Amino acid sequence: MSTEQVVVEQRGRLFGLAYRMLGEVGEAEDAVQETFLRWSQAPRNTITNPAGWLTTVVTRICLDRLKSAQRQRETYVGPWLPEPLATDDTDPADLVGTADSLNLAFLVVLESLSPVERAAFLLHDVFGYTHDEVAAMLDRTPAAVRKVAARARGHLAERRPRYEQDAVRREKVATAFAAAVTGARIDDLMALLAPDVTFVADGGGVVAATRHPLHGAERVGQVILQLAKRRPPDWTFAMREINGETGIVVLRDDDAVDSVWVLHTDGVCITALDVLRNPHKLRAFRP
Repeated sequence: MSTEQVVVEQRGRLFGLAYRMLGEVGEAEDAVQETFLRWSQAPRNTITNPAGWLTTVVTRICLDRLKSAQRQRETYVGPWLPEPLATDDTDPADLVGTADSLNLAFLVVLESLSPVERAAFLLHDVFGYTHDEVAAMLDRTPAAVRKVAARARGHLAERRPRYEQDAVRREKVATAFAAAVTGARIDDLMALLAPDVTFVADGGGVVAATRHPLHGAERVGQVILQLAKRRPPDWTFAMREINGETGIVVLRDDDAVDSVWVLHTDGVCITALDVLRNPHKLRAFRP
């Protein structure tokens, strides 16, 4: 199989795995590019399963990158959120795997796993590889992989967020939220917030953002209303699908992106809000 054929057939799947592993679009793209470079240099007569070989390589590259990423996140200013992915204009081939494994809340939960636990869980539960196949990829015994994957699965079971799959219901909630914010209507806003709603903002120390997660409808509603009142009147809201959920891109009057808001909803209320303000994570949304 030629390099060109491999790139066409495998890029989306490899990117989907690397993005879920690393939580950053640029890092995932770099990992995939490095994987294909190694493929181009490898002796083909020794590779009997190209897809498996490529998956093994990209997984090990991601594991190496996670070591340095974890050290960087220990000194990250404020909460760290994954880099958002615009799924409304992303090639469906790049979204391989279950849809709920792409949402930001789930990617944050994955951060609580060790790198090996994350790899074992994603490879087996999301991408459908057998324990024996995962064991070969991670250079571990099948029994060890079963234990690691089960531990990861148990850890995630209680924390895995509910994923609202109905796009119409998601958009209805987001539209009502945007109207309440732009009109600074506190009663309408409070009606949309779940009592235990959480608010997390990622500014990365580069731009202003709350340094700690906020909890509860009253506190979150007050902060959002304050932000709405300070927003210049000529700024606009654009609805986008972000990581499979409904989001809002806030554009300044010069069309520059101020922030990306991802709304996690149960179809009736907003259960959590993730606000991306770190400009390094908004490159994909710039005009």
